[in-house]
Amino acid sequence: MRVRNLSVWSAVLLVLLLIVGRASAQAGAAVKLAIFKGPVTPVLASYLDRAIAAAEDAGAPAVILQLDTPGGSVDITKEIVQRMQAATVPVIVYVAPAGAHAGSAGTFITLAGHAAAMAPGSSIGAASPVGAEGADLPETLKAKATNILVADIKNLAARRGEKAAAWAEKAVAEAAAATADEALALGVIDAIARDVPELLARLDGKTVTVQGKTVTLQLAGRPVEEIPLNPLESLLNTITNPAIAAILLTIGLNAILFELSNPGGWVAGAIGAVCLLLAFYALGTLNANWTGLGFIVLAFILFVLDIKAPTHGVLTIAGIASFVFGAYLLFNTPELSVPWATIIGLAVVTAGFFAFVIAKALWAQRRPPATGSESLIGATAVVRQALEPEGMVFVQGELWRARAESGPIGVGERVIVTGQEGLTLRVTKE
Repeated sequence: MRVRNLSVWSAVLLVLLLIVGRASAQAGAAVKLAIFKGPVTPVLASYLDRAIAAAEDAGAPAVILQLDTPGGSVDITKEIVQRMQAATVPVIVYVAPAGAHAGSAGTFITLAGHAAAMAPGSSIGAASPVGAEGADLPETLKAKATNILVADIKNLAARRGEKAAAWAEKAVAEAAAATADEALALGVIDAIARDVPELLARLDGKTVTVQGKTVTLQLAGRPVEEIPLNPLESLLNTITNPAIAAILLTIGLNAILFELSNPGGWVAGAIGAVCLLLAFYALGTLNANWTGLGFIVLAFILFVLDIKAPTHGVLTIAGIASFVFGAYLLFNTPELSVPWATIIGLAVVTAGFFAFVIAKALWAQRRPPATGSESLIGATAVVRQALEPEGMVFVQGELWRARAESGPIGVGERVIVTGQEGLTLRVTKE
C-alpha cells in the first residue's frame, strides 16, 4: 500500500513540476522583434511571415514589427494584413525610430496590428490611392479605388473608436496625416515610446483580441530577440530603393553598350546583364512608370547615335535632357522618387562617359594612318641619292624613290614627304 501511495504522489509531483516548468518557460520567453525599413514589397511580406511563424513556434508573448515605410503595393499590403490577422500571437506595429513614417500602405499595416505604437517625431497617414505607374487615376477608377480602401481601413480602425475610424477615412480620402501625439489623441495608436524597452513597459497589461480570444500582454522586463533579414531579403530590400534601382539601371545600360562596342570580353556584358535584371526586379516591385524608363532608353539611343552622327555633341545634350526627365518620371509618386542629387549625378557621369567615347572616336577618325604607304605622308626622310629632281630617300627604315617638288636637294638633306605617285614619293626640303 505504501508503495502504491508513493507512486501516486510521485506522479502528482511530476505533473506539478511540468506545469511549473512550462509556466516558467513561458514567463521567460523572449519577444520577437522584426525591424524593417523600405517600401512595402514581397520582401516585407516574406520577412513578417517568417517572424510571426518563429514567434508562434517559440510560444513568444508577442512579435513587434518596427516599421519605417513610405508605402507600396495594395495587393502586398492586403497579404500582410491577412497574415497579421491570422497570427496566433499578438502582433505589435511600432513606427520607429524618431523621424520614421508609416505612409500609405504603412497606415493599413499599423492599424492592422493587435496593438500599435509610435516613436516621438514619427508620422502616419497619407494613404490616398495612385495608379499602378504612379500617375493619378481617372476619376471613376479613383472613386472606386478610394471607396474600397476607405471601407478596408475603416474595418481595421473600427475597434479603436469613432475618432480613429474617422481619421482613417480621411487618411485615404483626403491624404490626411498625423504626428505621434495626434495619433495617440485620436486613438489610432495605443502608446508613444522612445525605444523597444519603453514600448514593452507601456503596453504591459493591455488586453488585445487574438483569434477571437482576449489576451493580456505580459511584456514588462521581457528579453527581446531580433529576427534579422536574411541575406536574400536584405539584398532585395536594398535594390528596391528608388535611387539604387536607378543606379543599377544606368550601370546595366552603360555596361551592355560598352560590351556591344568592344565585344569579346564578356565581363562588361555579364555585369550589365546582372544589373539590368536586378533593376527590372526593382522596377516591377515598385510599380515604376514605364514612360520614364522609355525616356531613359531613348537617352542612351541618342548617346550612341551621337558617336556616329556628324553633329557631335548636339544629340548628347538631348540625351541628357531625356535621361533627367526619364529618371524624374521613373518613380514619380507621392511615396517614392529618385532624389535629384542621384538624377543629376547619374546624368553627369553617363554624359561624361559618352563624351569620352565621342572624343576617342573623333581622334581615331582624324589620326593619320599608322600602317601602309599612307602613313608616309608627313614623315621626315633623309636624301641618300641627290634629288635632281629624282633620287632616293630613306624613310621609316626603307629606301624609296623620290622626286623633289622645288629644286635639287643634295645628299644628307632632310625632306618632308608630301605625297605619293605609285612607288615614287613627292618631297620638299625640310
